[in-house]
Amino acid sequence: MDVSQLAQTLAIYSLPVLFAITLHEAAHGYVARHFGDMTAYAQGRISLNPARHIDWVGTVVVPLVILLLSSGRFLFGWAKPVPVNYSALRRPKQHMLWVAAAGPASNLAMALGWALALKLAALLPANWFSVPMALMAEAGILVNLVFMFLNLLPILPLDGGRILASLLPSRIAWQYSRLEPWG
Repeated sequence: MDVSQLAQTLAIYSLPVLFAITLHEAAHGYVARHFGDMTAYAQGRISLNPARHIDWVGTVVVPLVILLLSSGRFLFGWAKPVPVNYSALRRPKQHMLWVAAAGPASNLAMALGWALALKLAALLPANWFSVPMALMAEAGILVNLVFMFLNLLPILPLDGGRILASLLPSRIAWQYSRLEPWG
């Protein structure tokens, strides 16, 4: 992949990735606040400002290195997780399910939004606006579906692992939660 193709790929994917990360993390904090945990709110993490969710290593350095090493064919990274104090939730076990599900749900909603943008781009005549819009919408759909399915894997500390822990009987959930450091 040459430099101009890499620059084009970064230009197309950067906005969908920033939206996906930002809204995913803000959704966790918003739902946690709704159920009584003010931790993310107090730290200013319920925000649509991407800078509040960027982990410089996981959001910038690692993805760029992987993108360069894979010649633009693969990308992986992570955001700074929103802090959630489970004991501050009014009903910790039940509400944690909703806090964990909020991130993947936001990714699904964004994928649907990008699908509408793709439909709009398809209805417009091909020009300097509609072609990049269609490419960005395709990227937005892909990024959000990958984020959603990856986060739904039942592995702690991913959202799917937290959802599973919320659904398991208390004793098994406690034993399962002890696996988190290994995840």
